[in-house]
Formats: sequence, C-alpha cells, structure tokens
Amino acid sequence: MITPEQKANIRRLFHGEHWKIGTIAAELGLHPNTVRAALEVERFKRGAAPRAALTDPYRDFIRQTLEQHPRLRATRLYQMLRDRGYTGSVVQLRRVVATLRPTKQEAFLRLSTLPAEQAQADWASFGTVTIGRAQRRLSCFVLTLSYSRALYLEFFLDQTLENFLLGHVHAFAEWGGCPRTILYDNLKAVVLERYGNAIHFHPRLLELCGHYHFAAQPCRPFRGSEKGRVERAIQYIRHSFFAARPFTNLPDFNRQAWRWRDTVAHQRACPGDETRTVAQRFALERAQLLALPAHAFDCDVVRTVQSDKTIYVRFDLNDYSIPPDAVRRPLTLVANADTVRLLDGTTELARHRRSYDRQQRIDDPAHIAALVQQKRQALGSTAVARLRHAIPNVEQFLAAAFARGESLARQTNQLLGLLDDYGAAELAAAVSEALERNTPRASSLLFILSRRHRSRRPRLLPVDLSRHPELADLAIPTQQLEVYDELSNHDPDSANFSDHD
Repeated sequence: MITPEQKANIRRLFHGEHWKIGTIAAELGLHPNTVRAALEVERFKRGAAPRAALTDPYRDFIRQTLEQHPRLRATRLYQMLRDRGYTGSVVQLRRVVATLRPTKQEAFLRLSTLPAEQAQADWASFGTVTIGRAQRRLSCFVLTLSYSRALYLEFFLDQTLENFLLGHVHAFAEWGGCPRTILYDNLKAVVLERYGNAIHFHPRLLELCGHYHFAAQPCRPFRGSEKGRVERAIQYIRHSFFAARPFTNLPDFNRQAWRWRDTVAHQRACPGDETRTVAQRFALERAQLLALPAHAFDCDVVRTVQSDKTIYVRFDLNDYSIPPDAVRRPLTLVANADTVRLLDGTTELARHRRSYDRQQRIDDPAHIAALVQQKRQALGSTAVARLRHAIPNVEQFLAAAFARGESLARQTNQLLGLLDDYGAAELAAAVSEALERNTPRASSLLFILSRRHRSRRPRLLPVDLSRHPELADLAIPTQQLEVYDELSNHDPDSANFSDHD
C-alpha cells in the first residue's frame, strides 16, 4: 500500500519526466506491479477481440424457439440446428441455451392452516443396508402436522403399501388422534390413475381413510412445493439426525429417531411462531385431532400362495416351511413386520419369525419330523427300499456285487431271505464284514452268518470220572455187523429151530 504522495510522484515521473516503469520501481524501491497499479495502466488496455462462436448465426433462432417452447431440451434444439447447418457440439449449444432460456420465477403465498386441519406425508430414501446376503432399501416414512410441525418418523426396509399404511397407524396411535386432511405426492400407494382432476385412489388407502375418517388430498403433478412442510422436515431429518449416525439394527435405529424427535426436533422454535416450541404448539393442536376408532387398522400383508413339490413357500426372498399335508394346496400367507403365518381357511398351519435376509430356509422342526415319518412309512414299499432302511451300507454292497457280475435281482432276493432268517442287526454286521473281506455276494453272507451262528452254540463239557476211576478203563468191544445182516436174512424155520433148541 503506497501513500497518496508516492502515487503522485510516480505519475509525475512517468508522465512528466517520461521515465519507464522499471526505472521508477528501481528508484523508489517498489515492485513494478505497484507502479503499474498507481499509473492505472490496466484501465487503458484493450482486450483481445472475442472470437466468433459457431452458435452466433443461430442465436436469434434459439431465442425465438425458446420463447415459444420454454421447456424444450437442448438435445432437441441440437437436432434442429444440425438440420440447419450447425456444425458445433451439443456442449457449446447447452451453454448458449442456458443464457437464452427464459426464466420465470414463480411466486408463492405463505399459507396458514388451522389446528388439526392438515398433515403432509411422504417417503424419504436413505440408501441401502446389508442384512446377511440381502441389500435392503432403507426408507423413512415422515408425517408432519402443518400447524404445529410435530413429526412422526419411522424407518422401514422397503416402501411397500403395507409399510406405508403401517406408518399412518403408528403415527395416529402416537398422537392420540388424526388430522382431517393428509396431503400426498402422487405415489402409487395413493394414486392409481388420474386424468385432470379425476383421481382413482388406491383401494387400501380408501379403506384407511374410511377407518380413521380423514380425507386424502394428492398434490398436482410436478408440484412438490405444495407439500413443502414435509419436504423441509425430510431435509431436517437428513442433516440433524441421519448424518454420521451409527446403528445396529432397525428397532435400535427407530428408538434413536424417536428420542431425537422428542429431545431435539420438538424442542426447537416452531417455524412461523418463535414464541412457542413445536412441542408446546402440538399440545394445543392435539386436543383438536379427530378421535381414533376402537381398533387399529389391519396392515398385514395378505397373499395367496402355493408350494411346489417341497414343503416350502416363497415370500420376500426367503422360504418358509409348511406341513407336508399342505403341499401343492392354495394357502393364505399373512405377514407383519415380525411374523409370517400360513393359513388354510381360518386354520393356522404354520407360524415363523420373519427374515429380512435372502435365500434363507426358515424351518419348523415339527414339519420336518412329519415329513420324515411319512418317508419312513413308505420305505417298505419296494424290496430295495426295505433293505436300505434295515442295512445302511447295502447300496455299497449291491454296487460291489454288480461290479463283479452278480445279478442285482438275485442278490436282492437272497438278501431279503437272509434278513427274514437272521434279522437286520446280524445281516448288517455280515454285510460290513463281507465288504471288508471284499467278498460282496449273498453266498459269502450266508457263510459269515452261519459261522457267527455256530460260534454262539454252547460247547460240550468233558465228563468228570474222578469219582468212578473204574470207568476210565472201560472198553466196549466192537461187534461184527455181519451178524446182524445174517439175522435179518434167516428163514422162519431156522428161527423156530433156534428158539426150540
């Protein structure tokens, strides 16, 4: 920074004495740029003449087209200009369109609502969370009262219709009443179809409205500003609660959200009324809410399901077991946030905990036991099945016998005979021994079984002759058998004679 005296001296030396800038800087001990700034020489420099742009010949055409069609995209203009000889790029054209497109700032009124007259609802997406092998979409249902700005927020793992309705039910229960009108965006859970002002509402939403006696009011298409209170509430949740907040599971995260709502969001000054907090203003509004019905609205998922040949039905990326008798029969699946039930008419066949993982099998041990019992009852229907049930390694034995050229039918029949004669335990032991000896045939099994049977016979003990030593040397003479032959061949006369003699 130089003094006015130095600046005047610099200008005198330059203009009066015609010194050069470098000479002045050296003489006064200043930087040449300081001397130039004092002389204000940059004010008299002329910039280079701008180059002609490829879009210049088309600027009037672009301006006129955008005046007639303000929302026309630059890509469409690019095609129109190419037909008229434009050779530039679409990037250059976008820069020009951004400067020539007419802008119209929309004016808004500051709206005020009566207590309990209106609330605004919407979904907000907060990325994804990993549960096992599944990627689930973390979403927050937000409902805010327009008068007091009181919040209800609840995080879910999807944006299904059932969770949308469940968010309303939980909010009404938390507030102890419901507003007369709720303003929505054009969600699929709200509007099925619209033509102008004619709207086809979702039937389930109409059931909710009829149950709690409030009216649903959708915004006009592309008019998200009409529900600015809930949009600002969502931004407030993103920056004040969600940012950099750890959590372990969904129930824990919702508990943190409700604690933040009560201690932070509802303790701030109410927008538009700095004299009261949100909680104080909500206390005034709560008395004006519509009374709740005696029973809460049922938001459970209800679907008709049917299993294939297995004892499982598929729901939400996972398989749930059913009794074997219910296979291939149409059933009713009823699911809430924690439980999956399967009904046959009004009879409950199965009840499982709900899994938010994927490709999981949720089994009931009773269903597995019933299936095993059915299989055991069918084991005796064929000869091979009977052998498999009685002898664990019979398949290995039959395979080895077949490899040696034995007939499977013959071996099977012989094994069944041995099973009847010796029992399952003895035959199983013989099969194991035959496999160890590498003699897989029924004749080998018969030999082994006979040997084992003989080994179990009682052994004959020797005779004790210590008390009768005279019998130790007793000898019985051997008779000649020819004598008996002669007796059997004699005639009757010889016999009579012999007797008489």
